[in-house]
Formats: sequence, structure tokens, C-alpha cells
Amino acid sequence: MRSTRDIDAVDARLLVALTENPRATMLALAERVGISRNTVQARLARLEERGVLQSLERRIDPAALGYPLVAFVTVQVTQRRLAEVAEALDRVPEVIEVLGLSGQVDLLVQVVARDADDLYRIAGQLLATEGVERTTTGLVMRRLVEHRVRPLLERLITGGDRRA
Repeated sequence: MRSTRDIDAVDARLLVALTENPRATMLALAERVGISRNTVQARLARLEERGVLQSLERRIDPAALGYPLVAFVTVQVTQRRLAEVAEALDRVPEVIEVLGLSGQVDLLVQVVARDADDLYRIAGQLLATEGVERTTTGLVMRRLVEHRVRPLLERLITGGDRRA
């Protein structure tokens, strides 16, 4: 597990600049953060190597692809079949993300669908997966807070993440 000591205030400022303008050139990032272009390149390479910077895949709205419905499906799995279930879910195109959980359910699966009938089909497909014991589906009615890390970066920049 990474700690905040892995990212200093300069790294955090660089990451904030990237969140503000993901297409920024090395020179633009250097000017924005106040460091040399070579330092930007070296720091970004180090952050990528350590897994801090994840996939560069652009976030695409599934609704633009004809999948306006978003749902979360909680899944209870026969434990010895968890890997098989994960592989099966990976083969379902409408499955956007799968998270392993602690507690009453084993997996939280984000899916997208064209309409209610399509969601019914997808939920049935998940339930029919060998090793899946039970599912519960909740439809996303509205996204209230988008995925973000900027507040965490800003805390690192200001030093507000100090622990006693």
C-alpha cells in the first residue's frame, strides 16, 4: 500500500496540473508547476512506474455509446470460485468495473445498459454465472459527485495531511 510520503507537494502540484489539463505538454506542466521540463518528465515517469499514475484511457460517457443506464450489482460468490466469477464478469462488455468487498457481499459490479430490458438481461447473465449465489441490483438515479482525487492532492500541497 502506498503512503503519502511517496508523493511530495511538487508531485501533488504536478498531478493537479494534469487533472486541470490532461493534454498539457511537458513544457506547459513545467511552467505551471515552476520546475524544469526534464524534472516534469522524470517525476511523471517515476509516478507512472510506481503505479501512482494509472491508465491514460480517457473517460468516455457510456451514454454516448448508447448505454444511458448505470447500475451497481452486489454479488455474493462461492468463495472458491471467486477467480472464475471475476473472469466471467470480465467477458461481459456491459461490466464497467468490479470491486472486491469485505462484508456481506463479495463483489460490487458497475454495469451499463441500453434500457430497463437490457439491464434485466445483464442482471440475469450475472446471476447465471457459475459460482454466483445471489445478486442485488440498484439503478443509479443521479451522479452527485464525480470521480475525483483533486481534494486529496490539494491537501498534500497545503500540508493538511499531517498526522500526529
